[in-house]
Amino acid sequence: MKALLLTEYRKLTVTEFPDPEVGDDEVLIRVRACGICGSDVHGYDGGSGRRIPPLVMGHEASGQVAAVGKNVRRFKEGDRVTFDSTVYCGKCWFCRRGEINLCDNRNVVGVSCEDYRRHGAFAEYISVPEHICYSLPESFPFEHAALIESVSIAFHAAARTPIHLGDTAVVVGSGMIGMLVVQTLKAAGCSKVIAVDIDDFKLKQATSLGADVGLNSRSVDIAAAVADLTEGRGADFAMEVVGATASLKTAISAVRKGGSVTLVGNLAQQVELPLQAVVTRQISLNGTCGSCGEYPACIDAMAAGKVLVEPMITAKAPLEEGPSWFERLYGHEPGLMKVVLQP
Repeated sequence: MKALLLTEYRKLTVTEFPDPEVGDDEVLIRVRACGICGSDVHGYDGGSGRRIPPLVMGHEASGQVAAVGKNVRRFKEGDRVTFDSTVYCGKCWFCRRGEINLCDNRNVVGVSCEDYRRHGAFAEYISVPEHICYSLPESFPFEHAALIESVSIAFHAAARTPIHLGDTAVVVGSGMIGMLVVQTLKAAGCSKVIAVDIDDFKLKQATSLGADVGLNSRSVDIAAAVADLTEGRGADFAMEVVGATASLKTAISAVRKGGSVTLVGNLAQQVELPLQAVVTRQISLNGTCGSCGEYPACIDAMAAGKVLVEPMITAKAPLEEGPSWFERLYGHEPGLMKVVLQP
C-alpha cells in the first residue's frame, strides 16, 4: 500500500509500505480521509518526542471496513467507520472505571515514542481494534468524520467543566480546538461565549461559528473587558486552549470569584501559575486529556448540525501532497486551519 512515511525529521515520503496485518479482534479500514493534527506538525521536527522516525503518522481518520478479524461481530466489509485515536486495554483499573483515556496501557495511533510505535492513518489502510471503532451514518462525509477526534476533545473538555445554563464562558485560543469548544459551549447552553486570541482573522471565524464576542488580547485588557460584559463579576468559567503561561494567566484573570478554568491546551511542558489569584479567589483548575467515550455524542451533534466543521477545513488533498502541506502548516502560513488528506 501507499503511505506517507516520516523517514527523518522534516522529511516525509510517499512510499510503498507493508499492508497491515489484521488480528482476530481487529478491523482493517480503507482510509478515505485523515486530518493533519497540530500534534503531527509539532512532532514533524522531533520537538514533541512522540513522532520518532520511521513512522506513518495520522490519527484523525475515517474510512470503510475492508476486512475483519475472526472475532469481530459489530462490523462487516463496506461499513463506514471512524475510530478513537487512543487504543485502550479495557482491563486496567482506569478502564474498568470507564476512564479509558487514562488507561495504564494506552497507546496512540500514529505515535512513536520510547515506549511503543504504532503506525497511523496517512496510508491507504490501517488496522485497529474493533472496540475503538464507531459506525458512521451513510450521509456523513468522510472528511467531516476525520474531525470527530478533534470534536471529541472539545466535548470531553466540556464534560470536565461545571457548566450551567446561562453561564458566561471565556475561550482563550481560537485555533481549531478553540472554535470547536466555542460551538460545544453554545450547544451546552451557555448564554454568552467570549473568544480570545491574538489573531483577528481567527476571532472573526470564531464569532461566525457562535462566539458572541471576540477580543484580541494584544489590544484589549481581557479581564477588564470581560468584567464589563458580566456586570463586574467576570466569567463563570474559562477554557484555556493554548497551553502557555500568558494564555493561562488571561484565563484565570477573566473568571469570577469561585469560577473555574479548564486546561485544554498542551503546548508548553511547564507554565507559571498565578497561585495567589487562584487561591484567594477560590478558582478551580480542571485538567482534561483527550476524550473518554464521547464519539457517539459527537457524531450525533455533527449530524444534526449543532457542531460545524466544514468551515474549518482549509484543504482536501491527495496523499501525494502531504509533504508540501506539512511544510506550509509547519511554517504557520496565515489562514490555514485543517488540512485533510485523502489516501
